Amino acid sequence: MSTDQRPPRANSGIFRTKSVEQSIRDTEEPEHGLRKSLSAWDLTVFGVGVIIGTGIFVLTGKVAKENAGPATALAFVAAGIVCALAALCYAEFASTVPVAGSAYTFAYASIGELPAWIIGWDLVLEFALGTAVVAVGWSGYVRSLMDNIGWHLPASLEGPDAAGGTFDILAFLLVLVLTAILVVGMKLSARITAVVVAIKVTVVMIVIVAGLFFIVGDNYSPFIPPAVTPEGGGSNWDSPLVQLLFGYEPTNFGVMGIFTAASIVFFAFIGFDVVATAAEETKLPQRDMPRGILGSLLICTVLYVAVALVVTGMQHYTELSVSAPLADAFKAAGHPFYAGVISFGAAVGLTTVCLILLLGQTRVFFAMSRDGLLPRFFSVTHPRFKTPYRPTVLLGVIIAIVAGFTSINELATLVNIGTLFAFVMVAVGVIILRRTRPDLHRAFRTPWVPVLPIISIAASLWLMLNLPGETWFRFAVWMALGIVVYFAYGRGHSRLGREGERVRS
Repeated sequence: MSTDQRPPRANSGIFRTKSVEQSIRDTEEPEHGLRKSLSAWDLTVFGVGVIIGTGIFVLTGKVAKENAGPATALAFVAAGIVCALAALCYAEFASTVPVAGSAYTFAYASIGELPAWIIGWDLVLEFALGTAVVAVGWSGYVRSLMDNIGWHLPASLEGPDAAGGTFDILAFLLVLVLTAILVVGMKLSARITAVVVAIKVTVVMIVIVAGLFFIVGDNYSPFIPPAVTPEGGGSNWDSPLVQLLFGYEPTNFGVMGIFTAASIVFFAFIGFDVVATAAEETKLPQRDMPRGILGSLLICTVLYVAVALVVTGMQHYTELSVSAPLADAFKAAGHPFYAGVISFGAAVGLTTVCLILLLGQTRVFFAMSRDGLLPRFFSVTHPRFKTPYRPTVLLGVIIAIVAGFTSINELATLVNIGTLFAFVMVAVGVIILRRTRPDLHRAFRTPWVPVLPIISIAASLWLMLNLPGETWFRFAVWMALGIVVYFAYGRGHSRLGREGERVRS
């Protein structure tokens, strides 16, 4: 029996799976196919572009001051290892199922329709929230740079965070411009991203090289500050689930402080999985997707560790700024010029974060709509640009409006739980698909299956458990809403389900 004739494992019910062959055939439909224009270099640039952003410019100071001290570098290593384990699983799927949708598509091919829907629903919301909030953060940096040269916006257009502000015009316009770029085409997006990433990485390298001359050895002592129990018995990043399951006393610093910090700085790595959403638009996905995913992750982990070591060496962790640690560390060292360069780099860096988060969201939405789980109207590509212009425009306008009216206190409050949940599902999917479809050609194979995916699942779950209770509550609410939408619309309009009904009839 050929692989095309292999009957689906389940073609009815909420756990029906969509075969890999059918997923690939869907990409060949003229009205629903995307243009293949990306190389391994483009994918690596996309990955670096979205990963290096808020994490490196904001979170370093927060976790060093509140959770890990100079050992923040180890927290970045721990978070990077968790991502690397997941990346190996993503790389196998992306090279085997080179279809838009990332974790959603992978789950549909291995676990079933309802789990795939839940992941897709979560990713769309996570990317939308991330795009809106990061756009507001970008607006703040740009307003600061404008103030430095004497340009001032009307107070009413500075956003809800400013005194007397009601609408953030800069965040609104940024999202609209990026939406237009994504409509025009992926290659244009890749070229713009390449330029912006070059600027951003240059700024990060300036921080590392210049900061080396201002390191004071005593600032590294103690490298792992002793654990302390905060007043009131709660930690800065309280985790009631870990306390309940493992019964440990909540502390800041110490070894547990490193793991707590890792669960926070994990946000700094969110985005490498967005590379997988562009699999369908890659020229040679079987070769280039693993290179893009693993390459971007490796580059960013090295840069993160280097920046953490430099910043905590320049200024004692107890004195670091939470809002702008890199820039303020140079100010404290008497070098405001470098502080201005860093602020410029942060503004530039957040531009690509917004662009690629918006890219990932539209591709997941497009894939779900092509499968009928969302209205098929949104799965038609532009006749000239071959981009999913309908969901791009719709979501871009909605996010632009949300960004215009969004109030933001700390970028670090963005939740990580959705991405970690997707990591778990992708690792489970690798194990299942190895058993159900051993015949598939896998250009890249995750090593040591099922041991490595199981370790990936355990590591992701551990970081999830270290997240606060409010994050779990929000996750449960969104998932419950998604299940309602699935049974009210998606299940009845599923292409896979309707094809199954035709076969049975």
